[in-house]
Amino acid sequence: MSCVEDYLEPLLLIKTMQAVQKPGVIINMGSAAGLYPLYGDPIYSGSKGGVVQFTRSLVTYKCQGIRINVLCPEFVERTDMGLKAGSKFVSMMGGFIPMEMVLKGAFELITDESKAGSCLWITNRRGMEYWPTPAEEAKYLISQTKRAATNAPFQAPLNLQLPQSFEKLVVHTLSHNFRNATSIVRAPLRLPIKPDHVLVKVIYAGVNASDVNYSSGRYFSGSNKDLESQLPFDCGFEAVGIIAAVGESVTNLKVGTPAAIMTFGSYAEFMMVPSKHILPVEKPDPEVVAMLTSGLTASIALEKAGAGQLESGKVVLVTAAAGGTGQFAVQLAKLAGNTVVATCRGEEKAKHLKELGVDRVIDYKAEDIKTYQGGHGWKPSNYPGLCEKLLAKSQTVAGFFLLQYSHFWQEHLDKLFHLFSMGKLKMPWNISILVKV
Repeated sequence: MSCVEDYLEPLLLIKTMQAVQKPGVIINMGSAAGLYPLYGDPIYSGSKGGVVQFTRSLVTYKCQGIRINVLCPEFVERTDMGLKAGSKFVSMMGGFIPMEMVLKGAFELITDESKAGSCLWITNRRGMEYWPTPAEEAKYLISQTKRAATNAPFQAPLNLQLPQSFEKLVVHTLSHNFRNATSIVRAPLRLPIKPDHVLVKVIYAGVNASDVNYSSGRYFSGSNKDLESQLPFDCGFEAVGIIAAVGESVTNLKVGTPAAIMTFGSYAEFMMVPSKHILPVEKPDPEVVAMLTSGLTASIALEKAGAGQLESGKVVLVTAAAGGTGQFAVQLAKLAGNTVVATCRGEEKAKHLKELGVDRVIDYKAEDIKTYQGGHGWKPSNYPGLCEKLLAKSQTVAGFFLLQYSHFWQEHLDKLFHLFSMGKLKMPWNISILVKV
C-alpha cells in the first residue's frame, strides 16, 4: 500500500464498523523497518514508522469494540523489505521469517481482546514480542505518582455545548454475555431539565462484575416474562464527569462542577440525574471512578460496618486482597496503624500486595491455607462455641451493603481523594492507557 492507503483504509473500515454498529479487529501491515532505521531506504523506513505510530494512536477506539493493531515482521521473502535488503544482511539477521510465523502473530492480535493499539514485532532472532517494552513505555507514560502530584485546580470548560442527541449503552436482551445483551443507541437529549435534576457530561465510566449480573436480570424479581417487559433499560453503575446543565430549583450546584455519580445509566455520553445523587469532586479524573464502588466499600466497611470499627494497633485480615476493594482495604488498614494480613492467589499478586505495605501475604496457590483454618476450612461446624467466644469478646460478624450507607459516600470519597492527592493511596489498577467515554 502507499502511505495514503496505509492511513485511509483503516479509517474507512472504522467508519464502516461504526455505521453498522459491529465491532471488529483491523490488522495494519507494518515492518520492523518502522521500529529501527533501514539505512538503505529511509523513505520506506519512515513510512512504516508512521504506520506503527498511526496504529498505536487509534487505541481509543477500543472503547467502541474496535481494535486496531499492527504487525511488524522483519524479513519476509518476496516483500519490499526482503527485496531491498541484501541476502548477506538478511542472513546476518537470522534469515527470512516463515509466513506461518506471520500468520500466527496475526491470529494472536485478532484473538487476544486485550490487544489494541499493539505493535507485534516478529523476528527469527527473538521470536514474537510487543514493542515498545514496558520499560520503554514507562519513559513517556504519566505515572499515578506524577498524576497525584499535579495539584493544579480543575478548570471547567468555558462553553459546554449541549447536543440534540447522545449515545448510550442499553440492555436489549437478558444475557450473561454483556456484549450480546447490549447495544449502542442514540437518544434525544430532552430539554428543559427537570427542576430538581442536573445534566452530567460523562467523561469516565467504571466497569464492574455487577454489570453482567444486571444485564442478565439477576438484580430483578419476577418471572422471565416480567423481566423482559422492562427491556430495554440503561446500564452502568458509576461514572465521573462535569455538570453540563442544572434544573431551575438546583442552587447548590453549578455548570462546570466536576461530579461523580453512582446510579443506573452511566454508560452514556450524558446522564440526567436528581441533584441529590451528585457527589461533587475536585477533579473529574479517572482515579475517582476506582474510588467509587471499590474505594467506598473498603473505606466505609472498615470504619462503619457493625461493631468492628477500624482502630489502630490491631491485626486486620483482608481476603481476596488483590481485588479492587481489597487493595483499598489493605492500604487504609495500614494507614490506620494496623498489622495487615492478606490472602491472594498467585506470585504476582502477592508481590503487588507486599509493595502496598501488607505485613503478611498468604498466597493460597503456594501455601495450604487450611493450615490457618484448623485443617478443615472455614465452616461453622469446625468451630464449636464460636458464638460464645464472639459474645465473650463483644465481637460481631456483620454484612455490608454499600447502598445502605449512601449518607457516608461524600465524606469518604473526599477522604480517599485527599489521600490519593497526597500520594498516600495508590489506585487498584495497572493500566497504561485511559480511554475517555
